[in-house]
Amino acid sequence: MKGFYPAEDYHQDYLIHNPTVPYIAMYDIPKVENFKCAYPELYNGPPVLARNEVRPR
Repeated sequence: MKGFYPAEDYHQDYLIHNPTVPYIAMYDIPKVENFKCAYPELYNGPPVLARNEVRPR
């Protein structure tokens, strides 16, 4: 690979901005919830956002 190119703006922080998209709601959010339950010592809370926005609570 010759370099890293950031994704287009609409891909940045996709889960945070689109929590009701069926794939996100059915697959990604449950994975995060399961991780929180299985490894609470590793879960750091709300994600760090790519676009320097305020972190969700």
